[in-house]
Amino acid sequence: MNSVTTFETEITAAPTITEVRLPMGLLGFEQIKGYLLIANPGEEPFEWLQVKDNAALAFVIIDPFLVVTDYQPDIPQSDVEFLGLEDPQDAVLFNIVTLHGPNRATVNLKGPVIFNRRTLVGKQVVLANAAAYSIQHPLSVGETVG
Repeated sequence: MNSVTTFETEITAAPTITEVRLPMGLLGFEQIKGYLLIANPGEEPFEWLQVKDNAALAFVIIDPFLVVTDYQPDIPQSDVEFLGLEDPQDAVLFNIVTLHGPNRATVNLKGPVIFNRRTLVGKQVVLANAAAYSIQHPLSVGETVG
């Protein structure tokens, strides 16, 4: 009788990296304009907004609609014009995640980072309806096993 042994191999997909520009910078980081959007397979739904010239400086970001399914950001008209958003489908939104320890994280729903998917230019905006949202909306964080 023949015995067949199989070995599972881990397939690691390469991250998706997109160069983006934030002409106004981020709040508190106004001087930094060049960033990389990095999506690593296996880290979904989280992505990284990394400073292009400083890999040590990166922000964890997430699609806000995965956090709050009824999120209805009211983007000020001046920001729509600045970003050249001609159609709602042109906009890609991310919100910055803050880690407060191993089992606590929050997401800033008041100040999303919005990119024009055609031009890859973005801006962190304060929503016209910011009063409806929190800068520290609790994010469900799974317990780690180990």
